[in-house]
Amino acid sequence: MNRSNSIWSSVDWVMIALFLFLSFFGWLNIYGAGYNFEQTSIFSFSNRAGKQFVWLMTALVMGFVILLIDEKTYDILGYVLYGVMILILVATPFLAHDIKGSYSWITIGSMSIQPAEFAKCITAIAVAKYMGRYEYRLRTWRDLVVPFLLIVVPMLIIMVAQRETGSALVFVAFLLAFYRQGMSGLVLLAGILAIIVFVVTIRWSILPTLIILTVIFGWGAWRLWHKPLVHKVILTVCFVVYIGIACGSSYAFNHILQPHQRTRIEVLLGMKDDPAGAGYNVNQSLIAIGSGQFLGKGYLQGTQTKLKFVPEQDTDFIFCTVGEEWGFLGSTIVLLAYLGFILRLITIAERQRDTFSQVYAYCVVGVFLMHLTINVGMVLGLLPVIGIPLPFFSYGGSSLFGFTMLLFILLRLDAARVNKLH
Repeated sequence: MNRSNSIWSSVDWVMIALFLFLSFFGWLNIYGAGYNFEQTSIFSFSNRAGKQFVWLMTALVMGFVILLIDEKTYDILGYVLYGVMILILVATPFLAHDIKGSYSWITIGSMSIQPAEFAKCITAIAVAKYMGRYEYRLRTWRDLVVPFLLIVVPMLIIMVAQRETGSALVFVAFLLAFYRQGMSGLVLLAGILAIIVFVVTIRWSILPTLIILTVIFGWGAWRLWHKPLVHKVILTVCFVVYIGIACGSSYAFNHILQPHQRTRIEVLLGMKDDPAGAGYNVNQSLIAIGSGQFLGKGYLQGTQTKLKFVPEQDTDFIFCTVGEEWGFLGSTIVLLAYLGFILRLITIAERQRDTFSQVYAYCVVGVFLMHLTINVGMVLGLLPVIGIPLPFFSYGGSSLFGFTMLLFILLRLDAARVNKLH
């Protein structure tokens, strides 16, 4: 009884309040996105808002059940859960139907489940378990091999076998936890440079890329002129690797990416104008957001929404409903709520007293930050449309349950910190 009381007194109620605000406001906007003047009650199971409400209530129950589970359970079962998850991910393409070229949804009766949404949480637990070992220290690149593999394996299964690029890319967010545990910032800079190389090569040609790389690595060679030979060898190897990335970018773009993925990137980079095709979603989203002006058209009064101009308006493009009906003011409040949510997650991560909890916490920070950045960025036309949900806002049971698991496991670990020594 005392232990239970300790949990409820130690849990972060500020975070739960933010979770409830985002979830319930998201639910209201799901109803607004699909509303017409003959619409049934918001609680009716015949419309998507009614289904979302049921899932939201289920998620709340799930969250509070997670708070009652002993925090050591996640560490003990980390690898077992990971192994089961990999088996499910491998089996998914054989059990799933083709949905817009993706094989990531398993249908059970009248319900559809996307295992990739739960894979993020379980992968975070497995990574935290490995890096949380008493003898583990992040000193050299060799210490990152196993954590990288734990991330790359489900990522490749989701991307290659299930053809779900958006969900797979979110796994890159786990690098934030590596960085917090001591991974060199040069790794992040190397990743950013790889993205720049890809964009420049695709947008213009390989020649400007070679010029940029020559300038960067030439400057590096000048700085290392009096350094030991090993530094110069490493720099030369890196230069060759990036040349390979540049050459491989063109091949990957033309032969690996799906046609619709290539078109989305071309539209984003200004290589193609396709307002009725690949650019349609983003154009209609920008029209909807812009038409909301400062205060919005009012709840349930969005014309772009009512006339179904914006595809996926209650899932991937739910934020445009906020912009149209609640305006700049409402959109700002939502983004500030998400900012508070992310900052609170970082606060929780920093106050953890053991490595397992802190690694898991930063994995959670990375996942939520990645989802928020990509979703809002694609709705505003700043990033390619890759189709990932806005946390707690977008319609869907799998995403809601996955995010709830991520958050409440962290809250359970955080509530237990008062019983741990520094």
